[in-house]
Amino acid sequence: MWEVQDVRLDPSTRRVWRGADEVVLSRKEFDLVHALISRAGEIVTRDELMRDVWHTSFWSSSKTIDVHLGWVRRKLGDDTRRPTLITTIRGRGLRFEVSAPVHGRASV
Repeated sequence: MWEVQDVRLDPSTRRVWRGADEVVLSRKEFDLVHALISRAGEIVTRDELMRDVWHTSFWSSSKTIDVHLGWVRRKLGDDTRRPTLITTIRGRGLRFEVSAPVHGRASV
């Protein structure tokens, strides 16, 4: 079981909760959240996500990741314009935040 902020993920049952509410995710959405939450606080590159979630090293566009990430953020109730769970680190990748970032301050 992984618990970060108010999100719990159980890999054995492939279930996710935000607070007390279960969040229904597709297989790829679950895999994306699992890849990020299992490395919470670390930057996970798009190449790593393509390898670990989509099981490929070839990709020509990050649209696949962006589309799934948008769905995941909405389902988790994370503001897509000012996310506090999964943040984009420009030019580096994505990070599942260990604690909610303070907006207005630069992420390192």
